[in-house]
Amino acid sequence: MCRYGMYGPYKQIYACFPCRKVFKQTSKYELTEEEWNKIEHSCPQCGEGMKDMGHDFKAPKQTDVKQWKKVEILYQHGFTYHSCGCGGPGYRPAQLNEGNEFFEKNKRFKTEGEKLLNRLTVRM
Repeated sequence: MCRYGMYGPYKQIYACFPCRKVFKQTSKYELTEEEWNKIEHSCPQCGEGMKDMGHDFKAPKQTDVKQWKKVEILYQHGFTYHSCGCGGPGYRPAQLNEGNEFFEKNKRFKTEGEKLLNRLTVRM
């Protein structure tokens, strides 16, 4: 059985990119669906909406602007740090300049049509 399922519920880890801070919030498994849907996870410092980063997220130092920018770009492309606790969230680039190569290798498509179009254009 997976670590998070076995010993949880763990608190959710949320990041505020403008403040470069993380905050742990109540897990959605500790609340009813109605209570969970009412919660707005906003930063206590600036009031901006925070992003759910996953249990395996380790925040960079607040002063490490480049690493925070990398994490924000990863989040914008759909890469967070969610896992069941067994193997972790998988590889993430260590440096900001490795991002483009990582995104090319790990493209995520929203629709079946995008997947099909990618397969057709890659062969040509």
